[in-house]
Amino acid sequence: MTETVDDVDLPYDEEASQQEKLDVLQERLEVLEAQNEEMRDKLLDANAENNKYQQKLERLSHENKKLKQSPLFVATVQELTDDGVVIKQHGNNQEALTEVTDEMRSELEAGARVAVNNSLSIVKRLDDEADVRAKVMQVEKSPDVGYEDIGGLTEELNEVRETVELPLKNPDLFDTVGIEPPSGVLLHGPPGTGKTLMAKAVANQTDATFIKMAGSELVHKFIGEGAKLVRDLFQVAREHEPAVVFIDEIDAIASKRTDSKTSGDAEVQRTMMQLLSEMDGFEDRGDVRIIAATNRFDMLDRAILRPGRFDRLIEVPLPDEEGREKIFRIHTRNMSVTDDIDFEALARDTEGMSGADIRAICTEAGMFAIRDDRETITLQDFQEAREKLEADSEDDEVSKTFA
Repeated sequence: MTETVDDVDLPYDEEASQQEKLDVLQERLEVLEAQNEEMRDKLLDANAENNKYQQKLERLSHENKKLKQSPLFVATVQELTDDGVVIKQHGNNQEALTEVTDEMRSELEAGARVAVNNSLSIVKRLDDEADVRAKVMQVEKSPDVGYEDIGGLTEELNEVRETVELPLKNPDLFDTVGIEPPSGVLLHGPPGTGKTLMAKAVANQTDATFIKMAGSELVHKFIGEGAKLVRDLFQVAREHEPAVVFIDEIDAIASKRTDSKTSGDAEVQRTMMQLLSEMDGFEDRGDVRIIAATNRFDMLDRAILRPGRFDRLIEVPLPDEEGREKIFRIHTRNMSVTDDIDFEALARDTEGMSGADIRAICTEAGMFAIRDDRETITLQDFQEAREKLEADSEDDEVSKTFA
């Protein structure tokens, strides 16, 4: 039973003076107020904790409710008729006629993706499907490469700019003359001559969406996957016009067709057929330019080389002596080199080498200086780097011979 005021022991002696009683009661009041404040803080903490658990309970209840709901199935609208909407469910290709509201009907069209329930009633329209692999191929940040970073390819670079950059920046020029701008350019030549570098420079210099991929990324194990990825790749490009699609090592999917009956070769050919259709088929490609690169021009199928798909076939050769000198100067402009570096002599001594080889020589020359604990690179470092690169190349050739 709860105590009354009369049952509570007094905190002072009955014989104490009036002032002593007041002092004791005041002290007791202060203690009780402190305890009350402490209990109020605990109550606030308890309420906050209760709210937190209440929110967690609501979230778990909502998730539990969602888990208990029946799953939705993906289907495609085949036809809109007076009696309803004909849909085809993915997976089992089951067709069904279902009724929809006028509001939902206005959102639908043939080919639209929709979500249906167990009774095959349309619940909502879904966004158009696009492979996420195609979306991640879009380059968000332009490569840090400019035209000034490419040496010895002035004529080839001008052709690429006329084919890709000019139609994007000045389309009115082609309308005035009355011609269609070139649709694509194929860069071919030995490895390391700057084909990919030119594509990076175009990506940097234009405001167009740049989408890059390697031909090997389109080769897949399962039937239809490669063709679907190609289709989605160009869909992403059309959604972000103007766009430039760069396909490196295109020979991986565009090699000459053979009579091979293996499933792997057949799948590669199906992927190539889709690529040919996207490049020059019935569907308008829109303001999308294509750059492709390959080291094996002799392996490409003739169908992909015809005008309309690749209007420019540009050979990117090994650099001449003047080009090699420019490449040496480009790669050494941020290097600490001595004043006695003779770039003309280095260019003469590197005949037959590619731009990638020259870059490797510059890097190796810097490594010689680091090993000797020097801050500058000498002409001897470049000469020794060239000799080392040539020796490594000879060793590789010998290894291939006896392999």
